[in-house]
Amino acid sequence: MIELDFPILSALIFLPMIGSAAVLAIRGAGEKVIRYFTLAISLMVLILALLAYSPVLQSGVGAEFNYVEGPITWLPSLGGLDYLLGMDGMSAVLVLLTAFLSVLVILGSWDLIKERQAAYYFLILLFEGAMMGVFTSLNLVLFYVFWELVLIPMFFFIGIWGGPRRKFAAMKFLIYTHVGSTIMLLGFIALFLFSPSHSFNFTDLVGQIPFWLQVVAMAAVFWGFAVKLPVVPFHTWLPDAHVEAPAPISVFLAGLLLKMGGYGFLRFNLGLFPDASREFASFFIILGIITMFYGAFVAMTQKDLKRMIALTSVNHMGFVLLGAFTGSVIGISGAIFQMFNHGIAIGLLFMLSGYIHEQAGTRDITLLKGLRKNMPRTASLLVIGSLAAMGAPLYSNFLSEFMVIVGAISTDVRYAVLMLVPLMTVAYFLWMIRRSVTSQPTEIRKHDLSNRSTLALVLYIVPLILLIIFPFLVLNVVDPLATVYTNSFLGVTP
Repeated sequence: MIELDFPILSALIFLPMIGSAAVLAIRGAGEKVIRYFTLAISLMVLILALLAYSPVLQSGVGAEFNYVEGPITWLPSLGGLDYLLGMDGMSAVLVLLTAFLSVLVILGSWDLIKERQAAYYFLILLFEGAMMGVFTSLNLVLFYVFWELVLIPMFFFIGIWGGPRRKFAAMKFLIYTHVGSTIMLLGFIALFLFSPSHSFNFTDLVGQIPFWLQVVAMAAVFWGFAVKLPVVPFHTWLPDAHVEAPAPISVFLAGLLLKMGGYGFLRFNLGLFPDASREFASFFIILGIITMFYGAFVAMTQKDLKRMIALTSVNHMGFVLLGAFTGSVIGISGAIFQMFNHGIAIGLLFMLSGYIHEQAGTRDITLLKGLRKNMPRTASLLVIGSLAAMGAPLYSNFLSEFMVIVGAISTDVRYAVLMLVPLMTVAYFLWMIRRSVTSQPTEIRKHDLSNRSTLALVLYIVPLILLIIFPFLVLNVVDPLATVYTNSFLGVTP
């Protein structure tokens, strides 16, 4: 276990939150000052995330909770309600993803967000801090507080800066996610009341929950995680939210908010409910397969570029659910790796959809013609992002999807049918590229990306190439935890 005298996890949470309050304090200083200040805060958070990640990578302690802060008791009269933070391999990967995407979202917002910038960047930093809290909290109530806090900025992002149907999309998002979260909270309360430890602390509950309570709690938390992932049929809020949200916020939605569901399934089902998860593994695997095929099939029918990208997220996040319940190290590691890779690749595609709509005035794939001539930079990046999303071997998305499929087939050879999913993904991305990039250009005048926007988008590609060459940079962090989860899932004592 790694220890520091400096409370680095609290800094990851509260630096952006304090920064968000400071944004409101300097709102009269001008839009340029606000943008640079927000970027500076987020860059500092990224540096902290890298400083926290590096020792976990070098020491191979991804199976342990590192940098533990607490417990500090909130309410002495209610035992186990503590401020308690920690970071294992999965947390480290998702904290780094959060910090990296936050910087890119801020950069991408400069050309696309023109109104109410002080409020917008205040919410950006609030969202970043809340996400850090979700991925590092080791107390169930603290986890729930940050889980719900994430909803507030996202609701306003969609409702204020969204498209024509933004109010409907924002309310639908809020209702779906809040109902799921409320049922999840009931599961947490049941764990406190009926577990032998009578605690909300994750570390006190591990290995202490009887089978019947695992089943009850797993059924309750399922609703919160299934909506966030999202699992079919709890996904219907997602296309509306993405279509109406501004492009940078779609990066947050797909790149980070969906990861809350994957994180929840892995952290709670495998960490707290291994016996119940083993008993009901077939149910979750089937749900994952349905989600993968459904997302791919429906994405094939879309003409709106952004809606197609949103539905391909459903397809890709189905890999996470499947990998989590394969009961294999390669499948679980692949699921965590997939969350990171998907967050980067889908972020690039959503940003491009925003720039294309801004310049061409449409997202209709059948009307977007000749981008390679009218917008060559945009077209090149769209092809690269599509290749990454379809799992081309040039990018690390290929590795994570391959790992999940191998993990599934090692469980049951009949899961070889999953090879059809990448083929379907390739089919609809190639159709989109043929219609919008390689076809003859229309007379619509389109302006290409600026140098600044191009640089910001190229940054999305760097980790996808880096990790296909050096996958150990992530896998060495998550494999120890995947080994622990696999042993726990299989009922093996190491």
